[in-house]
Amino acid sequence: MKTMRATVFHGKDQIRVEEVERPSAGIGEAVIRVTLTTICGTDLHIVRGEYPVRPGLIIGHEPVGVIEEIGAGVTGYEIGQRVLVGAITPCGQCRACLSGNLSQCGHGEGIEALGGWRFGNTINGAQAEFLRVPYAQANMAKIPDELTDEQVVLLADIASTGFSGAESAKIKIGDSVVVFAQGPIGLCSTIGARLMGASLVIGVDGDSHRLRMARALGADVTLDYRELDVVAEVKKLTGGGADVAIEALGTQATFENALRSLRPGGTLSSLGVYSGKLQIPYDAFSAGIGDHRIVTTLCPGGKERMRRLMEMVKHSRVDLTQLLTHTFSLDEIAEAYKLFGERRDGVMKVAIRP
Repeated sequence: MKTMRATVFHGKDQIRVEEVERPSAGIGEAVIRVTLTTICGTDLHIVRGEYPVRPGLIIGHEPVGVIEEIGAGVTGYEIGQRVLVGAITPCGQCRACLSGNLSQCGHGEGIEALGGWRFGNTINGAQAEFLRVPYAQANMAKIPDELTDEQVVLLADIASTGFSGAESAKIKIGDSVVVFAQGPIGLCSTIGARLMGASLVIGVDGDSHRLRMARALGADVTLDYRELDVVAEVKKLTGGGADVAIEALGTQATFENALRSLRPGGTLSSLGVYSGKLQIPYDAFSAGIGDHRIVTTLCPGGKERMRRLMEMVKHSRVDLTQLLTHTFSLDEIAEAYKLFGERRDGVMKVAIRP
């Protein structure tokens, strides 16, 4: 079989499942048969024309699959093994990778497609029947037999990204943490804050279903920004401001509120991708003398990151399966995008089965 079905981007609000050429494995690469994937908020931004992506791109970057083909130079793997591939596929050899900044790898797939942004280090083509994995030696993580596809698929992006918001903030035992936005990534940040030792975790959103989910996943307090002054309430709950604020949406308003919610010396950990102009009001930043720290993080990738996250699932530290609220076939992906984009029917994440 030389062709496969794949979700192809043709322009703003135009995606179609089409027959395209099936990938083959070159030197250092592998091809997997995708058994489960999902739709990310980044995919929505692409479809809505908010990121510069060339027409003809096969979209999607959260794959679980079975090794179908192994290219020359890839060792330690066998045809038929189940693997998880992170959304970010570092080469493992460039200056950024060897310095420990794998998400900033300069050799990732998709840089040209996304206008040269470092953000473009995501793999292309996961919403398809088959996927070519670049730098396969550095990026294919073997899945333990006892774990299902559903248990690991969300580790590829939202868990790795969400947890990294807590990790980059260097949360300490006993810290108070507020997480702005309780979508999938924000919920994983809420979980991550608890894993890092926060004593008080506050979840902020304007969606009642997502606030209930936040409480179920570990938020001690949830705040609905439609009903109260969130900044004032955070300061009241924390005695003057949170030690850490995690911004998981990517808008000016959430960034500003996160900054205003901090105590002097606090840390703002930003996970949002800001497609518009972002400004820092001098008063929210204590005129620059509040010893605030602002850190940004892109999804950590690579097989060791995926292995560590699977260990957390394997030992029952994390269970994200309840976030998979809907399931669609690849042929139904347009309907899945519509549901996910409109946030209907309590949707959190959709599972796509090619």
